[in-house]
Formats: sequence, C-alpha cells, structure tokens
Amino acid sequence: MNVLSDEGFTDEDASHLPTSTELLSKMTSAQECEELAYKLLVSLPRSRLATIQRRLAPLLQFDVVGSLPAEVSLQIFSHLPAQTLLTCGLVCRRWRALANDQEVWKKLCAVEGWAWTQPSRTHPFDASRSRRETWDDDEGMGDSDEEEDLDSVDTAKAEWAMMQAELDWGIASMSLASPRASALPCSRSKSRSRTRHNSAPPVLSDSTFLRPDYKCLYQTHTRLGNRVRTGSYRLSAIQTRGGPTNAHTTTIYCLQLYTYPATGVQVLFTGSRDRTVREWNLTTGLVERVIAGVHASSVLSICVHGGFIASAGSDRRVAVWDLAQNALVKIIADHEDSVLCVRMDGTRLVSCSKDRTVRTYSFPDLTPQFVLGAHRAAVNAVSLSDTLIVSGSGDRSVRLWDATTGKLLRTFENHHTRGIASIDFMAPYVVSGSSDKHLRLFDITTFQGWSTSPEYEGAPAAAPLPAGAGGAVCTACGSVAGAMPPRAPAERCVHADLVRSVALGKDFVVSGSYDLTIKVWDRKTGALVADLTGGHSGRIFCIGFDCTKIVSCGEDQRICVWDFSHGIDTRFIQL
Repeated sequence: MNVLSDEGFTDEDASHLPTSTELLSKMTSAQECEELAYKLLVSLPRSRLATIQRRLAPLLQFDVVGSLPAEVSLQIFSHLPAQTLLTCGLVCRRWRALANDQEVWKKLCAVEGWAWTQPSRTHPFDASRSRRETWDDDEGMGDSDEEEDLDSVDTAKAEWAMMQAELDWGIASMSLASPRASALPCSRSKSRSRTRHNSAPPVLSDSTFLRPDYKCLYQTHTRLGNRVRTGSYRLSAIQTRGGPTNAHTTTIYCLQLYTYPATGVQVLFTGSRDRTVREWNLTTGLVERVIAGVHASSVLSICVHGGFIASAGSDRRVAVWDLAQNALVKIIADHEDSVLCVRMDGTRLVSCSKDRTVRTYSFPDLTPQFVLGAHRAAVNAVSLSDTLIVSGSGDRSVRLWDATTGKLLRTFENHHTRGIASIDFMAPYVVSGSSDKHLRLFDITTFQGWSTSPEYEGAPAAAPLPAGAGGAVCTACGSVAGAMPPRAPAERCVHADLVRSVALGKDFVVSGSYDLTIKVWDRKTGALVADLTGGHSGRIFCIGFDCTKIVSCGEDQRICVWDFSHGIDTRFIQL
C-alpha cells in the first residue's frame, strides 16, 4: 500500500505543481510580482530574511557609472564639484580612478583661473619673526577740496576628511592631514615627506620637472583661501629699521610683487622717501638691486610690468627703467606738481598728479597721448584695465575714462564723503578707499556693489551672511563675530583712519590704513574675513598680495610679510 496516497499526495501529483518560473509568467505586472515576493518574505522567519538580504545585496549594488565606457564616465564626473569628487573616491577603486583623473581636476582649476606652473629654483622667503616722525612731505597724497587727506594625503578617505575640515574650520583641519599634506604637493616619495614636514620645499635643480597634479593644485588653493578666511598666517619682516645694511633708510611709500616671466622667480620692489627703488630677494630677504640717482625727491608710486619698472615721485617726474638692461629708458617731466600714482600695462602708461590731471602715454615708446583734466582737486590714485582708466581724487569723485580716445565716460560724484586716497580696478569692478575711513566696491556696468558704510545712497551696505553661520552677524559689514578676535564690532568692522591702499583680487579685497591695520574683505559680500594687526608701529602706506601672502610697508620703515602658505608647498602655484 502506498502510504503517501493516504495523505493525498503521490509522485505523479508532484509533476503537476507550478514552478516559480510558471508562477511569475502568470503575473501580468511587476506590481503583482512585488506583492507575491513581499508575502513570501513576510512568511519567513527573521533569521532567513537576513540570509536573503545578503544574497540580494550584489543585485542591488549595480555600478551604473562604472559599467559605462571610461570616456562617458569621465564626462559625468567632470560636472561634479570638488567635494563630491572626493566623496566619490571612497566608493571603490574604479570610482577613485575616475575621481582622480587629471583632466577632471584641470577643468575645475580652469574655472577658478588656477594654472600649474613649473617651480622656480628658489623657495619662498620664510623668516622668523615707533614713534611717528613729522616730515614736511606730501606722503603721496594730495589735498582734497575740503581738507588735507592724510592665504594630498595618502588615502582618499583622508583627503575627503581634510577637505571637509578645511571647508568647515580652515586651518584647524591641519591635524587631520599627514605630513605630506602639509609640505609636499603630490603623492610621491614617502621617505622625503617624513623629513620635510612644515619646512620650506627643497631647492630645485636645473633638470627638476614636476608633473602637473591638478587635484593637488585645487586642494592647495582651497587651503590657502581658507587660511586667509581664518586669519591664519605667519608674520615676518624683510626690513626693519636699520636692517639689512643696504635697506631703505626712511619711510617706504610703495611696493609691488613681481614674478620674472623667464625664471618664475618672484621678487619685491619698493620705493621710499630716500629717493631710491629697491629690488628684494624674497628667498634671502636681501636687497639685490638699488635704483638710485633718478629721482630728486620721494618715490611715491611704482609699477612693474613686462620687464620694465615705472616710478613716480614728488619731484614731478616719472622714470621708466629697463630691468633686463638695468638701464634708464626715459624720464617724463610733464606734470606740474608731485606725481602721486603711476600704472602701466603692455599698451600704455598712466600717471596722475597733485596738479589735478591724469596723463597717458603709449607704451613702450612713451609718446604723450592725452591730458585728462576734469578733476577739481589732486588726483591721488589711478588704475587701468584693458581700454578703461579710473581715477580717484580729493574732490571725492571717481571718473571713468576711455583710454583709447581720452573721453570722459562717466563721473561718480560724492563717491565718498571725503577725499579718495586709493583705488584699484579689475574690470568691471572698482574698489576705492578714502579718508572717510571706508571702502566702496561697485560694478561699473550695473552700478551695484557694497560699502563698509551704509551712508552712501544707491549702494547697498555689505550683504549679511546667513543666520547661524557661526556667530552674531555684524550689521555694518556682514562679518560673523565668532570668527574674529574678541574686539568691539565698531572697532574691527571698519578702519579707524584713512584707507591709504586697496588691492582687488578674484576672491578678496585687501586694504591698508593709517590705523596700523590690514583688513581682508570678501569681494562678493564685503564681509570682513580677516583683521591683521601687530605688524606695523607706523602708518601703513601700501599693501600688495597674491594667493599666498600679503606684503605691506609704511612709515616705520618695516616691510611685513603676512604668509598664509607656511608649511604648504606652493612652488607650482602661479603667482
């Protein structure tokens, strides 16, 4: 007797049971299949569900991007921001290779305007770290119409963590990085990275060539920018009163950083009341060239471009010097009073004077072109960009000129409440500093911008930062109180004296004042991001900066270097 037949089951019956494939084929929609699978899973014990989950995981982790051709995958990755790329590098080896592709990072650098340059054979200078004298000198400022105007690690995970921390906390993230992240640019030579932590990069030999690493370039620029925003710098001086022996002997009125195109070596030029122009080696901190016997009085302004240097002085002269030949090219003596500012590019030279005029000359032949004479007081500052010239005067106005025709295009009357002392122009943006202690930036095409004072009608004060960004938002400048030193908001948010020098960059505006401070402002919002003090004991007359440092000079005969790149290899950054 077949026992199984008594239980209602025989071997013949088994062949008629539907298979899983037959069951699924009878389902008319994906939703019915989903409902059946769900009911089956619910009926199973919890221990079996875990097993099924592990078996299903590989089916759910299909790498769509990794399965595509490399060209298509790279095209997708090329649209991602830097922080997302670092996160993608954590997914798998395939994604990390895509996220580290040099062309992807090169594109990101190009958007920011960051270029890789082969390092020079010297490393940046990194040295260890008064009373006001009264002189009967114009100090490079003319009278106003009211009064006398006085900045990679070993694993992708560490890279991501470092970038996250840099974005959030700036220099505080240094503790997350390996020694190589601080000192060396590329993931090479582990033994060397251990011995050069936070030291100057080695001097390069004639045959040394660094292969471009655009990911490293992007990360380095990001770190430098965050150091500026957090005010993390190393202060040093390449001149103090009485040293070095061939240094300036009195007040330094002007300076400019300059990189020689042929060698990539950056130097510093300064002009002084001692009637000389000096060229400084930023590696040794020593004077390498002295241009003397050209001016009969104070050198108030200098401009270096294309292998030439132009200097202007209170002797009413503009002198042009050929740096390669180390020879005087020409002395221009057309102004009738002190020449307060001189600027030049590859096409023209422009000067302005206490005689209330702006004069233009073709370059390099230095043939006179136009005399621009609309200002009602001394023209204290001039700047040019492409075919446009801007001038700022003691009459409180800013004027915009066509450099090719000499035509006055627009006048911005009462641009400040007192005379304008300094100006910089990077089309379409103009920034000005005044004896009213304020800065003002605006777009010449839209007339929109910001100021450090809310008094100017038609120009909004600096836009406030979002609430909860780390501290109380100052209504005067939009800066976050928690990010600044513990000083009174009214004291730190604006200058306390005449703003003698301003410099305009892609991300920041830097200003130097008679109040002995240098301030760094966000170019877009006008928020104060750094307040640099303690470098000078006398009035600051001129400042200059690049993405790695700020340099300043003044009445105390000091040349200060505010270095934001300490411990970071910046040899490959274009300055």
